[in-house]
Amino acid sequence: MSARPHAATETATATAADSADACCTGPLPVLGRDVTVPLVTGGEVSYAALDYAASAPALQRVWDDVAAYAPYYGSVHRGAGYLSQLSTDLFEQSRATVAEFLGCREGDQIVFTRSTTDSLNLLAQVVPADCQVFVFETEHHASLLPWRDAQVTYLNAPRTPAQAVDTLERALADRDPHGPALVCVTGASNVTGELWPVRELAAAAHAHGARIVLDAAQLAPHHPVSVEELDVDWVAFSGHKLYAPFGSGVLAGRADWLQAAEPYLAGGGASRTVARRADGGVDVEWHTTAARHEAGSPNVIGVYSIASACKALTEAGFDTLVAREQHLIDTVRAGLAEVPEVRVLSLFGDDAPRVGVISFVVDGWNSSHFAAALSAEYGIGVRDGLFCAHPLVRTLLGSDAQDPGECGAPEPAAPGERSLNAIRVSFGAGTPDEHVERFVGAVKELVRDGAQWKYRTEDGRCVPDRG
Repeated sequence: MSARPHAATETATATAADSADACCTGPLPVLGRDVTVPLVTGGEVSYAALDYAASAPALQRVWDDVAAYAPYYGSVHRGAGYLSQLSTDLFEQSRATVAEFLGCREGDQIVFTRSTTDSLNLLAQVVPADCQVFVFETEHHASLLPWRDAQVTYLNAPRTPAQAVDTLERALADRDPHGPALVCVTGASNVTGELWPVRELAAAAHAHGARIVLDAAQLAPHHPVSVEELDVDWVAFSGHKLYAPFGSGVLAGRADWLQAAEPYLAGGGASRTVARRADGGVDVEWHTTAARHEAGSPNVIGVYSIASACKALTEAGFDTLVAREQHLIDTVRAGLAEVPEVRVLSLFGDDAPRVGVISFVVDGWNSSHFAAALSAEYGIGVRDGLFCAHPLVRTLLGSDAQDPGECGAPEPAAPGERSLNAIRVSFGAGTPDEHVERFVGAVKELVRDGAQWKYRTEDGRCVPDRG
C-alpha cells in the first residue's frame, strides 16, 4: 500500500493559520488536545475530534476542578465527617449553579440523573396515568422511546419551523380525550444541527393545555438555555455533551409531577423515614425535594463537573462562543458545498440557524467506509450510522420504512456500496480551526482520489484491512 502523506494533512496547519484571522478568539482548552494518533499510511497526526455531538471532550477547566476536589471526596448527605460535609455542600452548590445556568424559575427542581436518556425516562415514569405524549419522529431515541406506558402520538417530520408549530397545534387541538398532555421536543437536532422553534412550540403547547419538555442535549453546549425565557416546563441534558463526561445528567423544571409520583428508584436517599408496621410490612415517607428521585449515593464528581462546565461556558460568554462556532460552521458548509458528490442533510433548508452538527452522504461511497478512511488516513474522528435517530435519517435519505439500515457497516459493505446511513461531523467550543480545515481538505481529497487503503467489515465496523 502507498504510504505517501496526504496533502490535506500536510497543509492543514498552514491553511488554518491563514483562516484564524476570521475569528476573534480561539478554542477553549480541552483535555486530549495534544493527543496524536497513528495513520495507516504511516506517521502520526494530532487527533481531530469531530464527534462532539456524541460526546464532547472534557474542558481543561472541568478536569482541573475535578482533580482539585478529588482528594476531598466524601459521601454526600448524612455524613458527619468533614469531607462528607464538604462534599454535600459542593453537591448542593452545584445544584444552584445548574439552576442559574438554566435560568430556572423559583420552585423548579433540579434532579441529577445519569444522562439525557435517564432524565427523560424519569419524566416518563412521573407523567399522570392518563397523559398523552406528542413527539416528532425527528427526535433522538432518548426522546422518542421512553413513553412506553403513555398514549403516544408520533408527528411527521416538518419541513419548516412554522410547519412544526402548526403540526403540533393541530395534533393537540384534535386530541381525545382533552386531558393531560406532554410535548417532547429537541432544541437542536443531533442529525442536522438545526435549531427548533422551542419558544413557539412551548406557546402552542400551553395554549392547548399541554406541557413541554426540552431535550437540550445538543443545545445547551452551544447556546444559552433559559427555562423561564423559553417557557418550557422541563429541560434535560447530559454532562458528557457539555464538556463534563463524568456520568451525570440533569432534569430541571416543574416540581408538581415529580412530587406526586412514586420515586424513580426506591432506596436510600429518596426516603425520609421507613418504619415497620404491626402487620410486618413497612411504611415509607418519601422526600418531596429532588432527593425523591435521586436514590443511592450521588455521583458528586459528575455533578460537580457539570457545574464547573456551566461556569466555564458562562464566563467564556455565549455570544463569543456562538460567533466562533458559526465561523466553523461556515467553513465546513462552504467546503462541502464545493464537492458536488456531497449532499448535506437538512429539514429546514440551507439558511436555517444551526449548531455545529452537520450530517451528509457522499455519492459513490458507503458512509462507514468514508468515515473509516477519515480516521485511518487523516486522524479525523467523525460518526457514521443513523445517530440514534433512525426515523429522521430514513426520512432525510428518502428511504422506505422497510429498507434495511444499520448503525455501522452493513453486511457485506463493499467500498462504493450505497448504505442507508450517513456521516456526521460535529464540533464546538474546544475545536481548533485546523481540525475543520483538515476535515474539509480530507473530504475533497477522498472524493477526488479515493482511499489509499483497502478496508473490510469486522464486527459491523468498516476497518483498515491490515492483512
